[in-house]
Amino acid sequence: MEQQIMYLFDLLGTVIFAITGAVRGVRLKLDLLGVVVFACTVGVGGGMMRDTIIGAQPVAALQDETYLISCIIVGLIVFFYARFFQAERRLIMLLDAVGLGVFTALGAAKGAEFGLEFIGIILTGVFTAVGGGVIRDIMARKIPVILTSDFYATASLLGGILFYILTKWTAFPLFFRFIPVMIFVSGIRIAAIRLKVQLPVARMR
Repeated sequence: MEQQIMYLFDLLGTVIFAITGAVRGVRLKLDLLGVVVFACTVGVGGGMMRDTIIGAQPVAALQDETYLISCIIVGLIVFFYARFFQAERRLIMLLDAVGLGVFTALGAAKGAEFGLEFIGIILTGVFTAVGGGVIRDIMARKIPVILTSDFYATASLLGGILFYILTKWTAFPLFFRFIPVMIFVSGIRIAAIRLKVQLPVARMR
């Protein structure tokens, strides 16, 4: 039952990130294929990067076609209803924060499942959460958002630390470690957006 719930959260995160990827493609005025490619890249790119690094082969997105099919459907919907998604920027940002929390927790959980320790668990959470976005930005010839955005990757890093603490210092089942981390990361991201919190940038004379 727990695994089924986690699977549903994984699909939810995939759909959310596919939406954000497709919306970015629309804003860049890509054609239909380009929008779908961006939806797939952001939706499953981070998980594929994580699985490749930790040796989980074949990667989850290729074992279960539901992930890619979901991304393709989302890309098509966003393309044909672009005006609606463009008008709902706040909703998209909120969904992106939720997706960040979901994928951070799922990635950290997979790292723990593969026996990784502190750094490994944190990085698998971060790779899952931001990997697809980094690939998307590189494809768009832009500086990755995680290097300039307000507490994006930082929120994911903190979430990975929290997951490690809950894993090592508590006997909670997976689901009761996943939920607090998801809420924690999403909450930090939303708070950073509302309060316009950013990491300091070097000043040059």
